[in-house]
Amino acid sequence: MIETVYVEKKIKEHPRTKFILSKFKKATIIEIDRYGEIFNKRNQNFRIQKKNPDLILAFKNDGYVLSAPEGFGIGSSKNYYFSHMYNCIYDCRYCFLQGMYSSANYVIFVNFEDFDKEIEKVIQDNKDNKTTFFSGYDCDSLALETLTGFAKHITTLFTKYPDVDIEFRTKSVQTEPFASIEPLKNVIVAYSLLPDLMSKALDNKTPSTLKRINAMSHLAAKGWKIGLRFDPLIHGKNWEKLYKDLLDNIYNTIPSHSIHSVSFGPLRFPKEMFKDIFKLYPQTPLFSGPLSQHNGVVSYDLDIEEEMTSFCSNITKNYIDKSQIFKCSA
Repeated sequence: MIETVYVEKKIKEHPRTKFILSKFKKATIIEIDRYGEIFNKRNQNFRIQKKNPDLILAFKNDGYVLSAPEGFGIGSSKNYYFSHMYNCIYDCRYCFLQGMYSSANYVIFVNFEDFDKEIEKVIQDNKDNKTTFFSGYDCDSLALETLTGFAKHITTLFTKYPDVDIEFRTKSVQTEPFASIEPLKNVIVAYSLLPDLMSKALDNKTPSTLKRINAMSHLAAKGWKIGLRFDPLIHGKNWEKLYKDLLDNIYNTIPSHSIHSVSFGPLRFPKEMFKDIFKLYPQTPLFSGPLSQHNGVVSYDLDIEEEMTSFCSNITKNYIDKSQIFKCSA
């Protein structure tokens, strides 16, 4: 439950600000000049804040659209991402956001129209390239949709550009706005997934794997294209059986024609980020696994990564064409 909402003075009268604040009638509202004075403060305790984070409503001044990291994509020659929010309502132990920000508070940017302008500019600059945009890199793109309305807003923009893809990545079971509108061929609703046993240990505060499968099945039945994101692949006892059971369950539930793409990604952390995350949760079983450091990156050894990716890809090839399978190395 949000107890405190910080609001930048610049956007206190913005219609979206007023709408969001209407959802927190009992919260303490504090006006600020810039979100960074709260979000970027030094000596914050991420772990304590995560138990009861505050909300910050802000105006984003720049950096609306960024180039995706090398190795991040699902087949397009140009890949970009954007974030209407910083931080996630979930608390997954392998998430890089734990080591990216010193604050666990949520930041929501309300000036959606500025995202629109920059996205359209990038589209015009890439007319000769197949381009994909990703929503949900610095947050979960759908978990707070009923509060922000961002997915509904930005989906409307992409109706004008049927040859440009947009992916909404999520672990939520929030199916709006997609359950209420006609499906678009250039929209991918992508779900991040782990075997249930692993998810129960590592995907804190998220809906269960089964509930996520049910949500994607619901949207697939309505005609939406589904993305399956096994990123990261987690090593552990009986991992082969756990992943085989998960993959077979999904592919026997979601029709192959509804699957846009499947991607597998290794567990990797920049060395300094790993140190920060390990300090937060040193007892997490994930960090007692077969991890090692190479070239400033903490990860499984390459042979483990390749074994897991090959195993899962080979199962997937029994259900969909190999051209729909991607390895995410970012």
